[in-house]
Amino acid sequence: MYGNFENAQERLASGSKGLAQVQASFINRVYGWMCGGLAITGIISWLVASNKEFMTMLIAHPILFFGLIIVELVMVGSLGVAVNKMSAAVATAIYVGYAALNGVVLSLVFYNFTAESLATTFFATAGTFGAMSLYGYVTKRDLTSIGNLCFMALIGLIIASVVNMFWANSMLYWITTYVGILIFVGLTAYDTQKIKQMSVALGDELSETDSGKKFAIMGALTLYLDFINLFLLLLRIFGGRRD
Repeated sequence: MYGNFENAQERLASGSKGLAQVQASFINRVYGWMCGGLAITGIISWLVASNKEFMTMLIAHPILFFGLIIVELVMVGSLGVAVNKMSAAVATAIYVGYAALNGVVLSLVFYNFTAESLATTFFATAGTFGAMSLYGYVTKRDLTSIGNLCFMALIGLIIASVVNMFWANSMLYWITTYVGILIFVGLTAYDTQKIKQMSVALGDELSETDSGKKFAIMGALTLYLDFINLFLLLLRIFGGRRD
C-alpha cells in the first residue's frame, strides 16, 4: 500500500515536470518567433532602405505606402479572426509575410533616421521591453485591469493620432508620444502575463500540435506588435534625422 502511494507520487511529479517542460517549450517558441519576426523586419528594412530606386518610388507614390499598410491590417486581422480555421503552416506564413511587409513599410524610418539613433532606440526599446516582459512573467499581481485600461487608452491614442495628422499640433504630438509609451509598457507586461496564463490553462494542448503552434504564433505576434510600437514611439524621442 505504501509502495502504491509512492508510485502515485512519482507519477504526479513526473506529470508535473512534463507539463512544466511543455509550458517552457511553448514560451520559448513564442519568444523565438517574436525575435525571428523582428529580425526579418530589420533585415528587410535595411535592404529596402539601401535601394535608392525603390525608396524614391515609395516616397513618390504615397498611395503605394498606404496600400501596404492596408494589406498589413488585413493580414493581422485575418490571423486574429480566422486563426482557428487555418493550419499552423498558413498562420506561420502570414506572420512571416507580415514581418517582411512591415520591414518594407518601416524602411522609410531607416531611410530618414541615422544609424546611430536607430541603434540607440533599439537598445532602449529592448531594455524597456525586456524589463516589463520579465515583470509580467514573474509578478503575482493580476494585470487584467491594467491591460483593459491600456487597451481603452490605446483606442483614444489612435483617434488622437489620426486627428493630429490633419491638425499637426506639436503639443498633442508629444502628449501622444509619452502616453503611447506608457500604454505599450503596460501592454507588454499584461500580454506577457496573459501568454503565461494561457500556457498554464491549456497545458498539453501546447505541445507539438497544430493548435499549439498557432497559439505560439499569435503570442509572438502580440509581443512583436508591442515591441514595434514601443520602438516607433521611443524613436520620436531618441531619433536623429539625417541631414
